[in-house]
Amino acid sequence: MGVVITATGASHNTDTASVVEHSSRAARAALATAKVGPEEVGVLINTGTYRDSNTVEPAVAALIQKAAGIGLDYGETDPRSFSFDLMNGACGVLNAVQVASGLLEAGTTARVLIVSGDTHPSMTGSSAPQDFPYTTSGGAMLLEHVDGPEGFGPVHVDLLDGDPAVEGFVDSSTMGVTGRSAMTVARDDGFEVRVLDAAISAASAALGAAEIDPATTVLISSRPTPDFQAALAAKLGIRALDDDPEGPLGGDMHTAALTLAYHHAATADRIGDATSVLFVAAGSGPSAAAAVYRIPGRAA
Repeated sequence: MGVVITATGASHNTDTASVVEHSSRAARAALATAKVGPEEVGVLINTGTYRDSNTVEPAVAALIQKAAGIGLDYGETDPRSFSFDLMNGACGVLNAVQVASGLLEAGTTARVLIVSGDTHPSMTGSSAPQDFPYTTSGGAMLLEHVDGPEGFGPVHVDLLDGDPAVEGFVDSSTMGVTGRSAMTVARDDGFEVRVLDAAISAASAALGAAEIDPATTVLISSRPTPDFQAALAAKLGIRALDDDPEGPLGGDMHTAALTLAYHHAATADRIGDATSVLFVAAGSGPSAAAAVYRIPGRAA
């Protein structure tokens, strides 16, 4: 039994810098692609970290759920939908896959929608402070349960010792009255090496447990630095997803990186003849998460 990606959606137009809007657009796009009605989504999980105006309450997942039109009817016989935030930085989407797998395999719901995305809390788009390293975007991944070996394997995680490699915080000593639009992201000197080490550890564990052919496996990873995916692929000895020079993506998409990379690769038929995808996310901890995804219709 496995959990498969039924459809994905993406949003990164510059007409809005609201992550609620981007994530809900991506959610609606994924549902439209799958020809699934909003009332057919049982659970929505939001993994975004940096949000509009540093919103704390209500859960951003609830705002995205409302904007996407999911579970808005409250009649006695109407389907029930549930949403919540699950925040673990770049690793959040794969952590959500873990949770979704448990819900789907237990029969709690038939479909789980994972949304992700980040924005500077000032919501100023390209005018946001230049030291904010993340690109505003939104992604959505609709998951369902199937019989057979296809889909996601176990998610392997690793957390290295030491101080965090990346920290995001609002500096209360300097924010004054601008706390809702302020954010500081501090990266440790040499964070690239530490994050790469965590990624290698988690990815190696996922590959070893899956016993798949590296020659027919393609790597899709987060991009804390421009060269991160290529460096990780070289260490693992597998092919990295080729960059699309004409594609819409640029910069570090943070929590939405895996979903958006997979979405655009699948849409443009750039996965090639691969039978499996190795998803790897790495960030702050330094921590990493990795999972092998056996592509439906191709997996042995």
